[in-house]
Amino acid sequence: MSVFTSDDKRMSLAEAASIVQDGMTIAIGGGLSWREPMALLRELVRQGRCNLHAVGTAHGVDIDLLCGAGVINIVEESYIGFEQDFGMAPNFRRACESGRVQVHDTCCHTIIQQLRAAEFGVPFLPVRSVQGTDFLRLHPEYKTMTCPFTNLPLVLVPAIAPDVAIIHAQYGDVQGNLKILPPLVADLFFIRASKHVIASVEKILPTDELRAIEPNVPYFWVESVVEASYGAHPTSCYPFYAYDRAHLTRYYHAAQAGSARQQILGRTLLQVSICHVMCSNLQPMMSILHVLEASPGSRCLKAGRMAMTHGVLSSPHPKEPSHERRTNHLCYTP
Repeated sequence: MSVFTSDDKRMSLAEAASIVQDGMTIAIGGGLSWREPMALLRELVRQGRCNLHAVGTAHGVDIDLLCGAGVINIVEESYIGFEQDFGMAPNFRRACESGRVQVHDTCCHTIIQQLRAAEFGVPFLPVRSVQGTDFLRLHPEYKTMTCPFTNLPLVLVPAIAPDVAIIHAQYGDVQGNLKILPPLVADLFFIRASKHVIASVEKILPTDELRAIEPNVPYFWVESVVEASYGAHPTSCYPFYAYDRAHLTRYYHAAQAGSARQQILGRTLLQVSICHVMCSNLQPMMSILHVLEASPGSRCLKAGRMAMTHGVLSSPHPKEPSHERRTNHLCYTP
């Protein structure tokens, strides 16, 4: 774990995401449909990152998006999917079946013990939970031993120290102190075990205000902080916004339809109605369209983006001032 002591750690999405380099191991915060760092992950796609090793507990649209964009080549998680709403993750499944992505199947408790080992500075920690399963066959790096105190069998799992933890929190300050509201999932384990931590937050507060709500991540663990409203969209980030099932329905159907990069990342965004955009989803939509504009063969998407932008701006329904303020400081707009 490194220590970062800059007085002002504010960065743009592009600056923060540039800390992640090709071939690194990344730990992705949040889980399933809750507080996943989508703005930072979309920026990784924009910057063309590749060959990343993703570590997590249980995830959904975030890993599926990165698989569809060709960003990751190893996934070490207990579950990737869309739970009861849609089931399996289409891009993840295709990438695994084709061999383009390696699956290091694991379980949540094992991952947490491996992160704890990195945090404690020891090479391994024992677990009992994987005994009697195929995990020992799938992970030849796991070792077994007899406990010298109880004479019971134990499995030893090696430490995992991710290069970068990518986190989205509700609140932060310029120094990098963070307040993550429950459920914390495995975020604190990722933060303490990783060499670098980049965080997006819904709001940057004055340090005195943040101190009043008792931050649970101290500044010296965090290298950069990005103020990114709707930075977890389309996953939820209470109390700011809920899981956007309508958005994910469009994403899922586009992902199911095929493996073309533009289709995976953009088709559903181009079908979003102006009415839906005028609610809370303009900025996340524009961010992915910006990703696609940097992709080969994306001139039609540029035209679609321009048309949709002008359609929104010429809409007879005025935007609320608070939404205008949020949109302007997201670092999403090209």
